[in-house]
Order: sequence, then structure tokens, then C-alpha cells
Amino acid sequence: MKKTYRMKDLDCANCAAKMERAIGKLDGVSAVSVNFITQKLTLEADEERFEAIVEEAGRICRRIEPHCVILGR
Repeated sequence: MKKTYRMKDLDCANCAAKMERAIGKLDGVSAVSVNFITQKLTLEADEERFEAIVEEAGRICRRIEPHCVILGR
């Protein structure tokens, strides 16, 4: 399953790269892209665990940049 989400308060390209690396290491994630310019997260992961993976991705984003949130999940 593949979905794209808008992000809010992603303030740093370096932080976006850190988020992308960390989310990419999650079990079940086959592809991820965090784009600082467009403020979007594109995630491709196992359909059965997709919602749990998105929740964990949100926690990773907040850990790296505390005010950053994934919208529409």
C-alpha cells in the first residue's frame, strides 16, 4: 500500500533526511520519501500493518522535530 501525507511544521531539510532514514528502517516499510520542500511524506508499506507503521512514523517525526505532525492519518 502506498499513501502520501501532508506534513506540518517540518522546518529543516536535514531533519527530513533523518526522518526518512529512521522510517525506512521500520519493519514492513518498502519505500519512504520525506520531502522538505513540498512538506510531504510518501510511504509504501505492508497493507496489514500500514496504520501501525504510520503511527510509528508520526512518533519518529515528533522525536526528531517536536512540532512536526503528519496530517490526514
